[in-house]
Amino acid sequence: MGGFAGLRRACAAFSIAVVAALPGLAQAQGADALKAVLADPAKRAAAAEAGRKIAAFCANCHGDSGVSKQGEVPNLAGQNPAYLFEQIRKFGSGERKDAFMQGLIKVLKEDERIAVTAYYAGNEVPAGKGNAPQVAAGRETFRRLCQRCHGEQGHGADTIPRLAGQQVEYLKRSITRYRDKSGERIFPLMQIATAALKDEDIAALAQFLNALP
Repeated sequence: MGGFAGLRRACAAFSIAVVAALPGLAQAQGADALKAVLADPAKRAAAAEAGRKIAAFCANCHGDSGVSKQGEVPNLAGQNPAYLFEQIRKFGSGERKDAFMQGLIKVLKEDERIAVTAYYAGNEVPAGKGNAPQVAAGRETFRRLCQRCHGEQGHGADTIPRLAGQQVEYLKRSITRYRDKSGERIFPLMQIATAALKDEDIAALAQFLNALP
């Protein structure tokens, strides 16, 4: 009897462990599926075309090709696919808080999320013109604080976002929120990197990043 009870407890513990691992497992499978699509030119092209049609729901805010016409709304064009796919997942799960975004994304199946990612990641984002004096000042700040993670040209890598060509107002707001710890995204490295930045430093950094191709 004791052996049976012990077996039941062991099975229950195993079941709990499996259930706890499911979100991470699904996340890994989604990322692997995305990589497989992007690695095959024909599959990538087909996914991007499907994503173009799905992205019609996103165009009002993010622009037809993912280049936003609103300063506080981020460009999605040219974004690193692994990063973009992960943010889509987080909005869908509620890890990132935005009722409007969550409502749109929650109904998308995994293959549709992959398609949207392939579409936006494959589009080009134009570099902004930038304010010359601010661009020069922002370059120094970027090299000192940001380049190690986001790359020499601000293109990031994998799950590190591309910042080059991003909207100035969006960058200013995001960096300020990291500095002030006032946003819904908490990331210690970003908080450390931005802690000593003044408002004028953030404005210059945003101008520099916007001007990067």
